[in-house]
Amino acid sequence: MPNLSKRLDGFGESIIRKMTRISNQYGAINLSQGFPDFDPPKEITDALKVIADTGPHQYEITWGAQVFRDELSRKQSAYMGLKINPNENIVVTCGSTEAMMVAMLSVCDIGDKVAVFSPFYENYGADAILSGAAPLFVELVPPNFSFDPIKLEETLKNGAKAIILCNPSNPSGKVFSLDELKIIADLAVKYDAFVITDEVYEHIVYKPYKHIYIASLPGMFERTISCSSLSKTYSITGWRLGYVIAPERIINVCKKVHDFLTVGAAAPLQHAAVVGLAFKDSYYDLLLKEYERKRSIFLDGLRQAGLSFFEPQGAYYTLVDISALNPYQTDQEFCEWMIKTIGVAAVPGSSFFRQKENRYIRFHFAKRDETLRAAIEKLKKLKQYKRGNIL
Repeated sequence: MPNLSKRLDGFGESIIRKMTRISNQYGAINLSQGFPDFDPPKEITDALKVIADTGPHQYEITWGAQVFRDELSRKQSAYMGLKINPNENIVVTCGSTEAMMVAMLSVCDIGDKVAVFSPFYENYGADAILSGAAPLFVELVPPNFSFDPIKLEETLKNGAKAIILCNPSNPSGKVFSLDELKIIADLAVKYDAFVITDEVYEHIVYKPYKHIYIASLPGMFERTISCSSLSKTYSITGWRLGYVIAPERIINVCKKVHDFLTVGAAAPLQHAAVVGLAFKDSYYDLLLKEYERKRSIFLDGLRQAGLSFFEPQGAYYTLVDISALNPYQTDQEFCEWMIKTIGVAAVPGSSFFRQKENRYIRFHFAKRDETLRAAIEKLKKLKQYKRGNIL
C-alpha cells in the first residue's frame, strides 16, 4: 500500500477533545473543552423550531445566506467601527475553526512561514502545517503574557508572511492593549505581512480591559483577516457558525477555499441565528455581566482550594499553576489522574505552549453556577496533595 500523507505524521488526537472523552468515561465535571452546559437564548432556539418546519433545508449561497450576512455586517460594522459590506467582505464558515483554516489557505503557499504567539490554541500549529506553512513562535511571558517586540520582529525578518493573533487569548485570557496592537500593526505594515485574528471571545472582556479590533487601526483593514464565530457569544458551539471578514481582494480568495472545503455552513442554522445577530447592545452587556459573575465564583473557588492561577482579562479560561502539588511526571498524567481521583477535567497546559512547559493546566468556567460550585468542592480535595502533606 502507498504511504499516507507525511504532513500528518506529527499529529495526535486533540488533547482538549481527549480530556473530554476521558471525562465522559469517568463521569467527571468537564472543565476542559470550552462549551457551556446551559441553553442558548430562547429567541434563537424558538426561531430554529419555526425554521425546522418552514425551511430552508437546501444549500444556501456558498459564502452565506444573504439575510445572515446582512445582519452580521450591520452588527460588526457597529462593533468594529468599519464599514463591512455583506457581499464583498464576509464569508460564512463552519465555525471559526474553518474560518482560520480558510484564512491560512488563502494567504499561505507551501514553504511560507507564520508567526504564532505561545501559548496558543492548539489548532493554530495544525492549521499552519496543513497549509504547508511553518509556524514561528513568539513567547507570551507570564504573568501578564506580554511579548518582546524584538522577537516578533525577528519572525518577520525571518520571512513570516502572517501573524496569528488570538484576542482575547485562549488559553491565557490575555487581552492585547492598544499599545501592543499598534506594535503588531506597525510591524505588519513594515514587513508587508498579513494579520489573521481569532476573536471568538470579542464580547467577553472584563473591566478595565477593552477589546480592540486590530482591523480598525489605521491601514490595517487592508491586511487583516478577522475570524470569529457565534459559538461563544450565543452559547451555540454545536451549531458551527463562523465567519471571515476581510477586504474584497482577500475575501474573493476565501470564497474559493471555503467553497471547495465545505461548500457552505448549515442553511437552517444560519437563518435561525439571524435572530441573535439582531439582538440589541443590552444582550452583550448582560452576557458580560454573567461571565463576570461566573469568573468571580470560580476564581474565589480556586482560592478556597489553595490553587494559584492567572486571572483572565477576557474569555472564560484560566491557567492554574499545579507545581506546588505533589510530584507528577507530566501535566497530562496529572490531568488524567485528576479526572479519575478528583472528578474534574482540565486541559494539560503543555498542549498550548511551544516552549517546554509542565506547570499549568487550563480550566474553563462557562458552566452553570451549580456546576462550578460542585467542581470547586471537588477541587478542594487537592489541598491534601500539596507537597509535604501526607497522602
